[in-house]
Amino acid sequence: MNRVPLKRSRILRMALTGASAVSEEADSENKPFLLRALQIALVVSLYWVTSISMVFLNKYLLDSPSLQLDTPIFVTFYQCLVTSLLCKGLSTLATCCPGMVDFPTLNLDLKVARSVLPLSVVFIGMITFNNLCLKYVGVAFYNVGRSLTTVFNVLLSYLLLKQTTSFYALLTCAIIIGGFWLGIDQEGAEGTLSLTGTIFGVLASLCVSLNAIYTKKVLPAVDHSIWRLTFYNNVNACVLFLPLMVVLGELHALLAFAHLNSAHFWVMMTLGGLFGFAIGYVTGLQIKFTSPLTHNVSGTAKACAQTVLAVLYYEEIKSFLWWTSNLMVLGGSSAYTWVRGWEMQKTQEDPSSKEGEKSAIGV
Repeated sequence: MNRVPLKRSRILRMALTGASAVSEEADSENKPFLLRALQIALVVSLYWVTSISMVFLNKYLLDSPSLQLDTPIFVTFYQCLVTSLLCKGLSTLATCCPGMVDFPTLNLDLKVARSVLPLSVVFIGMITFNNLCLKYVGVAFYNVGRSLTTVFNVLLSYLLLKQTTSFYALLTCAIIIGGFWLGIDQEGAEGTLSLTGTIFGVLASLCVSLNAIYTKKVLPAVDHSIWRLTFYNNVNACVLFLPLMVVLGELHALLAFAHLNSAHFWVMMTLGGLFGFAIGYVTGLQIKFTSPLTHNVSGTAKACAQTVLAVLYYEEIKSFLWWTSNLMVLGGSSAYTWVRGWEMQKTQEDPSSKEGEKSAIGV
């Protein structure tokens, strides 16, 4: 008896996502279970490999003793340049070969670029502070250093969007904050704490939250196309990074760089840009083959694996409380994802309970 409403909700979801989603949903249902499981495993593995490789590669470019390159803004600028060129190249290829590549047409419109500019400023802060955090802290502490994104999401949703949060969601945020402070305490006890890197990590978390909020407002200016938004964000970033590199003296540092003519250096730089572009694609691919909730869970598990790999690769010895701080951050993030998913499901099943829930346990 429950099959009819389930079918109606599925049809409505297909209608909202477009006609292509209908065929994809049908194809997905017609595929054998083992084939679908294999596809999901491959997509999740691709996301993990791309994301973890990008972090380790960026750490090498930003803070490698063998390179000794102290130009984090230039590294970020070059990655944005590679992403912009890749977007434009794929757009041109899609125009020339419509059946081969599915990519939106990209033509630089200064009016649209100005509309996207406020978001681009936040985007620049997000990627710059991310890289600066990674430059000053170890890969093992990187996830804890940027762990306050969920907390800022809750705070900014209330301040900017006037959205309340349930008691259980706030409880998970408290666990994340506790893990963050314990991680700082343990890094300090081991003598590896970088206050500068930690501050950059907090700023990166703030910018990630702001980026998510303002992206929704800017999407109509780019016809709700994530790839168009990616293109304009990276083009704007390239333009804004140029004077910043001059002011900070990075151009002089770059000209004096010993490996400037090294093919290996430029291959690593270009590879970093490719990973930066690819992470956006594989993230969307993982959400498409699984769900946003599963994507968040996968991201948390990936962060755990990344931390363990970093400790093993750099041959670090960490205390029990240090590991506890990581488990608190990852556990709190997973719990928040589960709580929000449960609340959304409950609201969909009984929309009338939304206001009652807000008044009862909303904060």
